[in-house]
Amino acid sequence: MKPTTKASGGLDSKLIERILAEVREEEIVAMCCDVINIPSPTGEELPMAHYMQDALRRLGLNVTWQEVEEGRANVVGRWVGSGGGRNLMFNGHMDTSNTGREDFLTGIGYKPNAVVKNGMIYGLGIYNMKGALVCYTHAVQALQRAGVKLKGDVIIAAVAGEIEKTQWGEFGGKEYRGYGCGTHYLVNHGIVPDMCILGEPTDMHVVLEHFGSLWVRISCTGIYVHTAFCEGREEMNSIRRMHNVMDTVLEWIAQWEKKASYGGRKAIVNLGGIRGGHPWRASRTPEKTDLFLDVRVPPTISMSDACRDIQQLFFDLEKKHPDWGLEFETYVSVPGARISEEHEMIKAIDANHSRIMGKPPDRQVVVWCSDASVLSRYGIETVNYGPSSGPRDAEGEKVKIKTLVDITKIYALTAAELCGVE
Repeated sequence: MKPTTKASGGLDSKLIERILAEVREEEIVAMCCDVINIPSPTGEELPMAHYMQDALRRLGLNVTWQEVEEGRANVVGRWVGSGGGRNLMFNGHMDTSNTGREDFLTGIGYKPNAVVKNGMIYGLGIYNMKGALVCYTHAVQALQRAGVKLKGDVIIAAVAGEIEKTQWGEFGGKEYRGYGCGTHYLVNHGIVPDMCILGEPTDMHVVLEHFGSLWVRISCTGIYVHTAFCEGREEMNSIRRMHNVMDTVLEWIAQWEKKASYGGRKAIVNLGGIRGGHPWRASRTPEKTDLFLDVRVPPTISMSDACRDIQQLFFDLEKKHPDWGLEFETYVSVPGARISEEHEMIKAIDANHSRIMGKPPDRQVVVWCSDASVLSRYGIETVNYGPSSGPRDAEGEKVKIKTLVDITKIYALTAAELCGVE
């Protein structure tokens, strides 16, 4: 009998060939077009959830429907193994970065209408992150067609509400409930695998670490009076007061961005919003002005320490201006996430990426957040590694077809290696 040849990572070389042969480009392209053509902004994921439910059922997976709230659901497909292996989850959010209804976003990649040209697929969500959901689905299908029997389970989780947005004040309702609400529900209701791959748009780089995010409101009050009667009291205008406050805030930002830099990345603080007064009644001084900040926090600093740091800025402002009615609030706290380079999942991705791409994947630390913030707090080791083709530009979201095919192959091989083949 001829000896069995083993490739690096322990998979039989002939089995690898069989698996790779079952990844079909035309089917990947067709499903990508399907999911792009289903609008699914945050809070409106239900039609996309029904599509994923049907797709996972066609694979013969055990499918669970998790109603996160009325009109929103997670869809979880489990390909049950024979037992004795590790369980791997592929997780991806169904909500899109934009609604597709923004007048100022005119590129074809910002609309929920698929366009295939020049070896690329354009359309809202293909980049973040419907393309990954397609690749997960076809990775499992390739394993099944190749006759693979796994020991551990493979889970595909299509979740609602990941995009960085939140409720605040009058901005209420499910269209504002993002920031991991679907994955929070997922792990709170029994889906706890050993490890997870998040196919966020990383350009096939392995993201071992990412920053967290802390959203802060600082407000000041002023007098409310007719323009004709504000002479001599101009400095009591809350917008003028906020201008003064911002000088101090900007000094703090410069210090924080330097102090909290990590992995070669600056701890960006975004001036996310400012509002005060009444546009329909400019003849009145504004009684209150709000400043909103997005503070990026490296994975080496706890959210409580970051909050304490910026709260000290507020205390200093309050001492300086005790009669300005200053207010302080934190209303988002999403911690950073990290995974060891020595984790078996990272080694498996490295090996299979090298096999398909001819070289190991690059490493990257990123300033954006992902659902790794949630999963890692439940002991689920998580890495971000997904398909994209450069940053979004005026054309909007787009991904090379070759990238989608290549990473589907890598996902399939990695699942086989980590879950174990009978």
